[in-house]
Amino acid sequence: MGQARRAHRSSVIYEVFRQERKGQPFAHAGSVEAPNDAFADWYAREEFGRRGESVALWVVPRDSVHEISEFADELERNYHRVDGYPLKEKLREARERAGTAAPGDR
Repeated sequence: MGQARRAHRSSVIYEVFRQERKGQPFAHAGSVEAPNDAFADWYAREEFGRRGESVALWVVPRDSVHEISEFADELERNYHRVDGYPLKEKLREARERAGTAAPGDR
């Protein structure tokens, strides 16, 4: 039992992304836990490729996947508004700040 605990502690969670058909985007398929990259590849093939449901797999240690949650939205676009986003107004304001506003923009 001591060896099993030691092996479990040294295992890594890998995220698996699969491509169903050539040319399609990869999608997250799930996760596997393995002691190293070679076992992770083998487990991913068994879990997500054995029945032919994937043509390609990406296997990545979870620690290597990082989140990007802040995006620059310089025009403060709101795509969820029913009336769209005020692009003309934002462009006019940006041109005024830059000093390149056309005479008819004001």
